[in-house]
Amino acid sequence: MRLERIEVGGDPVAAAAGVRALAPAPDSVSAAVAEIVGAVRAGGDDALRELVARFDTGGAPPPPSLRMPADELDAALLAEEVRAGLEVAIANVALVADAAIGDDVEVTLAQGHRVVLREVPVRRAAVYVPGGRAPYPSTVVMGVVTARAAGVEEVVVLTPPPIDPVIRGACALCGVHEVYAMGGAHGIAALAYGTETIERVDVIAGPGSLIVQEAKRQVSDIVGIDGFYGPSDVLVLADGSADARLVALDLLAQGEHGPGAPVVAVSDSAELLDALAAQIEELAPARPHSDPAAFVLAQAGSLPEALAFAEAFAPEHLELAGEGAERLARRVRCAGCVFVGSSGGTAFGDYVAGSNHCLPTGGSARFASGLSPRAFRRRLSEVHIGDAAAALAAAGAPIARAEGFVVHAESMEARVGENEPR
Repeated sequence: MRLERIEVGGDPVAAAAGVRALAPAPDSVSAAVAEIVGAVRAGGDDALRELVARFDTGGAPPPPSLRMPADELDAALLAEEVRAGLEVAIANVALVADAAIGDDVEVTLAQGHRVVLREVPVRRAAVYVPGGRAPYPSTVVMGVVTARAAGVEEVVVLTPPPIDPVIRGACALCGVHEVYAMGGAHGIAALAYGTETIERVDVIAGPGSLIVQEAKRQVSDIVGIDGFYGPSDVLVLADGSADARLVALDLLAQGEHGPGAPVVAVSDSAELLDALAAQIEELAPARPHSDPAAFVLAQAGSLPEALAFAEAFAPEHLELAGEGAERLARRVRCAGCVFVGSSGGTAFGDYVAGSNHCLPTGGSARFASGLSPRAFRRRLSEVHIGDAAAALAAAGAPIARAEGFVVHAESMEARVGENEPR
């Protein structure tokens, strides 16, 4: 267990960068991913099946179809308490997602024409559900329920085989259109470009390994993606009234995601940080599966200084613990999701709070947002010029000519009977 004590000092940006540097730098996978993506794009099903055998099935030939039969998606596969929990998660995520969908807006301009701003869903989207140490039915919920709330007609799940019964049950509960037993960069490429037997999608969303995220990045010129998700992180901003044991448990819980990122607490109270260090040292040995890059306890001179450090760190999850810290909630700009109050830690957000657990990582919360229906919807403008053509042509044609686009000017003026094309 690595426990670091630091002083925030007068340069919160440098302090945050120093904490980020405690995480191991990932190896570059760009060239390897490019080779895999290129193979699927060029070779279609044949190349895909070879890659599935190499990366997903341990060398064994994959089944004739990589699509899981519909009768293997069955909510009856779920234990009763797991199903009940997933139903709570589905309902809450759906309600929050529904609230994020925008209505069409019609604007009437001064010249008398109308522009309608329409928001429409993509037709077909894929959600990547990681394999690895355990099945992740919560990721099925976060991705699929959000896409369905957005109005996507066909929601596809791709996940590495063998597909656990809890994933199959969750897919059934969420109304997944089809499930593909494949993972990695080859799975991303297959859904991005399509093959002889797999129809391409319009958007690919979801977390996954560095290879999966790099594959999403490399195909983002021809398919929409939700973002680049790296190792999960948390920062707890606590004042002296916070419960040190609860904060320690929240840090240890985040540590279950592995050593990819540090977990951080910052406070203006040295006593709280001392108590927190003692709690971590007491609780960690019984929880060896909690293994972050480091536990970092940062001393700030004041709560505003602690907030400046938190903003510079731009955590995926930000917890505000203690009355003084909680009052800072409306001042937060740089966090993927903010949890206010000691009664609720990030674990609730990972499962049943209704917020999405696909969130910006690695400090990208400065400019990126978590997964929402926006990832599966797009805005388009519907323009009705009507009787405003003369007024708009008088305004637009001189601009077009100034830019050297004389036919643009002619096109506008032709609508009002001048400079008719010959």
